[in-house]
Amino acid sequence: MSTPTIESNQKQCKISQENNLKDKESEEMLITEDELNAIKNNWLTKTQLTSNKLEYPVLPKKEARNILITSALPYVNNIPHLGNIIGCVLSADIFARYCRQRNYNTLYIGGTDEYGTATEAKVLEEKMSCKEICDKYYNIHDEVYRWFNIAFDRFGRTTTKEQTEVVQDFFLRVKDEGFIFTDTVDQLRCENCEKFLADRFVEGTCPDCKYEDARGDQCDGCGHLINAPELINPRCKLCNQTPVIKSSEHFFLDLPKIEPKVKEWVAEAESKWSSVARAIAKPWLRDGLKSRCITRDIKWGIPVPLEGYEDKVFYVWFDAPLGYLSISKNYHKDYEQWWKPEKEMDVSLYQFMAKDNVPFHAIMFPASLLAANQGYILVKHIMAVEYLNYEDTKFSKSRGVGVFGTDARDTGIPADVWRFYLAYVRPEGQDTNFNWTDLATKTNSELLNNFGNFVNRSLAFAEKNYDGVIQEMELRDEEYNLLAHVQRELTQYNLLMEQAKLRDSLKLILSISKLGNQYLQAQQPWAKIKGNDDDKKIAGTVSGICCNLSCLLSSLIGPFMPMISLALRSQLGLESHYGLIPDTVTILLEPGHKIGKSFPLFTRITDKEIQAYRDKFGGVKEEKVKKNKKTQKQSKQNKNPVAELEKSMADLKN
Repeated sequence: MSTPTIESNQKQCKISQENNLKDKESEEMLITEDELNAIKNNWLTKTQLTSNKLEYPVLPKKEARNILITSALPYVNNIPHLGNIIGCVLSADIFARYCRQRNYNTLYIGGTDEYGTATEAKVLEEKMSCKEICDKYYNIHDEVYRWFNIAFDRFGRTTTKEQTEVVQDFFLRVKDEGFIFTDTVDQLRCENCEKFLADRFVEGTCPDCKYEDARGDQCDGCGHLINAPELINPRCKLCNQTPVIKSSEHFFLDLPKIEPKVKEWVAEAESKWSSVARAIAKPWLRDGLKSRCITRDIKWGIPVPLEGYEDKVFYVWFDAPLGYLSISKNYHKDYEQWWKPEKEMDVSLYQFMAKDNVPFHAIMFPASLLAANQGYILVKHIMAVEYLNYEDTKFSKSRGVGVFGTDARDTGIPADVWRFYLAYVRPEGQDTNFNWTDLATKTNSELLNNFGNFVNRSLAFAEKNYDGVIQEMELRDEEYNLLAHVQRELTQYNLLMEQAKLRDSLKLILSISKLGNQYLQAQQPWAKIKGNDDDKKIAGTVSGICCNLSCLLSSLIGPFMPMISLALRSQLGLESHYGLIPDTVTILLEPGHKIGKSFPLFTRITDKEIQAYRDKFGGVKEEKVKKNKKTQKQSKQNKNPVAELEKSMADLKN
């Protein structure tokens, strides 16, 4: 007898492992008796077909699930790119739409962050006033989000009288509570420009990771917040000269004093945060909170409402989060019902952002609200994500790299397809990558060949053979087994959507349409309809089941692809409103219901189109880059560039 070799033993072990995996998968696929009984009991249950119509105003209600959703306020100094869009506003919109389709009492607010040095820097670049810059880019953001079908209840801005009132009143309240103090701080001052340099007007080497282009407030290399005087080899962005350190008196938020309450709250709340949010917030509390300066020596901002400090304004990280309150106030005068709800009124606050905004929403803003001691709600769910990159590089407007909001519109690719793909590659656990080839592949395979193929075949068959009328359905084991599998996917879909795990939720929708395709292909109703009476009954049942699954899919896809959802529901002969997202699989289209005219929902993206897009958005030509650098160099040679900036901001006092 021959002795088994090591290689043969390894081969046998591998085969055994593969067989075990197959057995495990088979067991997972098997439907239990309980699942079958549940489907049989639920199938004929009457279900609300559409979600509730929206009413104004949306205010918290007793004995209702009240959901308040915010998306991080983007700086109003540039056009948002795809990473910005999925990082906050689109993710929040998908979740808000889901909540509305579940009939939760939902308010979704967003806006633009318009004060601070980001705007001042843009003033120098475009030679406009601060107000003109804010108006221009607010309108661009608004147009882009409208094109992407972002359904804010209120899309506001921070340059409003309501924002000034909220911020100044809030500051005075926190000061009265003993959490504000003054201190003299060292700041960088450019003697050439004759001004203190705000964070965005100074760059240098990060003291932590040695990244050479760190800003005066935060390092893009390691993500740490820093104080400008800590920079190694600092340089003025206005004239490229080396600034000097000089002192100035400012207000501080006493974070160490409020730290015990913050730690107690975080310990209770963080389990409902995304893994990204938890990972970023943890070191802040582990290393101990430090007092943070909340004022700046700049022009464009909300003035400090105290005598002797009129020339100082509030720093953007203190000012901007309070924009959620002022935008809510702009939405409705009773906005405090959301932010200071009565004890018996439960309100859950969900906040969506990219990872760079986590410290402000997990530490700074909650600490400020706790310090105010006014009964403000604190965030329950911080839904932070990593970054979306563009074809293995960073988005860059100046270099012409990447797709920005206006570019997406100009490609001719429908907004819903963009929404679908951005959700599909949403960077929930790690940085992900936008890729043109992958966009085409996912569109052509998942939307066209899977989802679109199933619903179009289902509706076209009913239209051709039954004049669009849903037939009587006599369910057999095959149908109950299918619906039980669909129930599993639906249950998991709702579970993941409740946690705002949008990427995996979307894939479950595609899994349901795949199950439908497999069922349709296995049953072949186009053949059975030509057979005997029993076969014809089966064909009618299969048709009815597939049309009902299409109706379920029209609801589930609504948060991700709202226009596709409405188009599909129109084909199903339903009113122009979003479907209720149910807990259980039930009959939605009863026998006798007549569907409308079917048509394909998606168009194939060709290789030729993909190559054209890649060429267009892959970067500017070398000659243009050199020209831009030359222009920037000439700008830096200006002896006193800040004079024009101060002149342009005169409208702040008007």
